[in-house]
Amino acid sequence: MNKIDKSRIHIIGLSGAKKLAASVCKYLGVKEVPVTIARFADGEIMVRPEITLRYHNVTVIQSLTKSVNENIMELLITIDALKRASVRYINVVIPYYAYARQDRKTLGREPITSKLIASLIERAGATRVAIVDIHSEQTQGFFDIPVDTLKASFITVREAIKKLHCRNLVVVSPDYGGIKRSRQIANVLNLPLAILDKRRPSPNHAEISNVLGDVKGKDCLISDDMIDTAGTIVAACKVLKGHGAKSITIAASHGILSDPASERLTKAVKTGVVSNIYLTNSIESVYQRKIPNLHICDLGKYLSEIIQVYYGESGSISKIYEHYAPRYAK
Repeated sequence: MNKIDKSRIHIIGLSGAKKLAASVCKYLGVKEVPVTIARFADGEIMVRPEITLRYHNVTVIQSLTKSVNENIMELLITIDALKRASVRYINVVIPYYAYARQDRKTLGREPITSKLIASLIERAGATRVAIVDIHSEQTQGFFDIPVDTLKASFITVREAIKKLHCRNLVVVSPDYGGIKRSRQIANVLNLPLAILDKRRPSPNHAEISNVLGDVKGKDCLISDDMIDTAGTIVAACKVLKGHGAKSITIAASHGILSDPASERLTKAVKTGVVSNIYLTNSIESVYQRKIPNLHICDLGKYLSEIIQVYYGESGSISKIYEHYAPRYAK
């Protein structure tokens, strides 16, 4: 990668990604742009960069996590402030994209909120967006500006593989929607793939009726995009155990961990249903979770390399993927 003038790199870390933005800046060797974020008594938000950014290329890092709607407004207001400050390029890095599961109508009169969020970000003035392990790749089509959907699953799986070192490993897709991601990992590692037959009769409730593939006596690696209440993932692990799985490791990109996720995962680990859990820091509240055998994978170095491509005006994100692809130690 070509050497980049670091004085050109301007990073703003917002409330949903302060630690991650600090990590990115550490790897880039730059200081964050100082920003004033004020919240008024009535709940209004005001954002103002404290230095001149006219004609510059600025990257904003913000996860749309709890409080989801406040963080969305904070991001939109920041983009608007930068646009009105005559910033030339506004790159928006979203480690966790909220409302991603509302990406289509399943019943009459339902909104497609994922598209609404995309429209708001674009209308506010973003010129490029990067999203980490989006729930559905079709979200790219909701934008009319360049979008990079970044893979963090490679990072969590890579870390998990370091400890597994076993010959009878099988990659497990938690549902049909995750087959593409799980098959890609299985192909990279030259491992077999199993699929859980899942039905979701209502939000945050899933039923798993069958396992497609051989998991008996195997060490199972479940790769998922997110863990919310953990009901689905724990149920999946129990089904795998019921089909004779030797051990189960979970590797997920986004640890939403809404209640009672911590309690469910803690119980699953203590009862031997789950061996280890790997999550990224795309949602920073994961650091506050006291879950045994939880391993947090920092995205700072990975995102810093992506951002360097944006400032280098050349380079390949695919090459970065190749570097982070998991390696299986047989």
